[in-house]
Formats: sequence, C-alpha cells, structure tokens
Amino acid sequence: MSVLAVIPARLGATRLPRKPLRLLAGLPLVVRVWQRVVELDVADTVVVATDSDEVARVAIEHGIAVAMTSPEHSSGTERIAELVQQPSYRDFQAIINVQGDEPFVSRQALQSALRVVTDGRHDIGTAAVLATPDVLDDPNVVKVVAGDDGRALYFSRAPIPFLRNHTDNELQRAYVWQHIGIYVYTPEALSRWVRLPANPLEQIERLEQLRPLAAGMSIGVALVDEPLRPGIDTEQDLERANREWSAFTTG
Repeated sequence: MSVLAVIPARLGATRLPRKPLRLLAGLPLVVRVWQRVVELDVADTVVVATDSDEVARVAIEHGIAVAMTSPEHSSGTERIAELVQQPSYRDFQAIINVQGDEPFVSRQALQSALRVVTDGRHDIGTAAVLATPDVLDDPNVVKVVAGDDGRALYFSRAPIPFLRNHTDNELQRAYVWQHIGIYVYTPEALSRWVRLPANPLEQIERLEQLRPLAAGMSIGVALVDEPLRPGIDTEQDLERANREWSAFTTG
C-alpha cells in the first residue's frame, strides 16, 4: 500500500499557546515531529497540513512539504480529509494522522496501527499501551477499553475500566490501556468519518474518535509493548521533553 503521513498543525492551542512553533531542542515542535516521522520510515510521503501562514513558512524553511487547509476545521481528521482531496495526495491507499505534539511517537505504534487497517480487520487503526492504574483519575489521559478482537469498545477521560472490587487490582492492571493519539484510515473510512454528524459523546468527552465509534465504524486498537512517552500539551510537558530529548535521540 502507498502510505501518506499527515501532521495537522494549528496555532489555536490554549494550554500551550503557539504550540507548533515552540522550541524543542532548538527547533520548532512541528519540525521535530516531521523529522521523527520521516526517520521512522513508515510512510512514502510526510506532509504538514495547516491553516497558518506562519506555520507553513517555518515548515517550508526546513524543507517540509506543506498543504494549506481551511481554518474552519474542528479536528485534525477533518483537516486531513480536506488535504487528501488535493491532486498531490488523492491516490494514497492509507493515511496516517500523527498529531503535531507527538515528537516521541514510535515505529512500533505507527506500524501496528497501520497493520490493523492494511490487513482489512478494521476501518480505522490506532494504538495503546498498558498503563498503571494511577492514570485512571487523570482526565488528560485518554483511556480505551477494547474487545477480545482488538476492536475499541469505548474511549474516555474517565476511569475505565472502573475497579468495582478492590481485590481485583492485578486483573484491572491488565486492562488499563492508555490511548496513543495516532490514527490510520483508508481514504474511504476517512471520508465516511468526516461526513458523519457530530455526536453528543464526542462533544461531552471532547474526543473526536467517539464520532465514528458511535456510528458503528470499527476502530482497531493495537496494544504496543513499550514505555509510553507522552505528547506535549502544557508548558510542563515541553520542559520535560526538552530535558529528555538528548537521551531519547541518542538512546
């Protein structure tokens, strides 16, 4: 399959203003994410999709392919759906959405999510890692519960699965899955996703993936056996990432 990786980037983040242009180890975050995806060599083409002339200018200065998109989109998925209608990107058979705040994304996560779609098991692919129960009460950490076939049953900021019997800690530990914010779609699945009306669950949780899930689309969750390096959402996250970057790139 021909694979396109897209990094949506906008300047509207509130918890970390101007996030794509904030510096990680001396370079803008959007550049670091692009470098990482190119380095992992899981896609034939890697492009940044943005509505910001400033982001586009910085990306182009670093030799990055850029596609300008509408400022009206409410999610990265909608932005990518517009991009793949452009002639240069219309013929790819699988599309990877790598969020612009994930400079530590791993090859295993991307390949596993991609495989979920390319082998025909699910409409959409994503990934998760086993987490410790202490993340359950953190609404900034998205949890996912999946069925025996790997199909997502629900994503939530709430503590799922809930531990009803406190003697079952070890059982619960095996089912605390922390979602990794990447998605893989076929063009057909992507088109269907963005044609769906907004869903109340999506609006309540502020999780875009609940729209296709509620509509019956199959989201396959690949469980990745590796430590999770979180994305960058806050000033504290950015400070941590800068501290860890050197060891990450040389490790």
